[in-house]
Amino acid sequence: MTSEAPYSPDETALLIVDPYNDFLSEGGKLWPRGKEVAEGVGLLDHMRTMLATARRRGFRVLVVPHHRTKPDDYVTWSHLSPTQQRIMAQQTFAEGSWGAEWHPDLHPREDELVVRQHWASSGFANTDLDLMLKQHRIRKIVLIGMRANTCVDTTARFGQELGYHVTLIRDAIGSFSWAEMTATFELNAPLYAHAILTTDEFVDIVDSEADEGSP
Repeated sequence: MTSEAPYSPDETALLIVDPYNDFLSEGGKLWPRGKEVAEGVGLLDHMRTMLATARRRGFRVLVVPHHRTKPDDYVTWSHLSPTQQRIMAQQTFAEGSWGAEWHPDLHPREDELVVRQHWASSGFANTDLDLMLKQHRIRKIVLIGMRANTCVDTTARFGQELGYHVTLIRDAIGSFSWAEMTATFELNAPLYAHAILTTDEFVDIVDSEADEGSP
């Protein structure tokens, strides 16, 4: 699937979902589960390229982070998902820990936005992401990060429901298995995403648009 819609800098945002050390760095609690896919698709190199391209082309950059865990989180909750139960047991993204810090190559700059942390999978539900996008007149969102079939998929679906043009960068998104990648990019995303591109395809599109706009 490709996109004919232009990615104008004044209406396009790059969303970096959960760029934590626990997900993306050697020694992270979840890195062993995602390592095979991450290395197979060149995840970190492609995430770096996407961030550099967004900055070079003047796109708005937003980090969309999962809740940083505290030991007493969820204690009084009525309903915990299996994922929340695992996060609680493992203290994944534990507040104050190295694992809950940004991957060093994906650290936001001072002028880039970090939205409120999401408690489950959607970066929109119970956060200020929609508000921040609307206040900055963003109409198109481009997603990279972790994890394909949970936070990325759910955030992208929610964004489409809210009326945003949604692009997924398939080699700048990771997961814990190839089956999860297949489910996301071959089965689910083609039903809601406006574009599913590789990093190279996206860079070619935005660079071509920039060249066409040059005097």
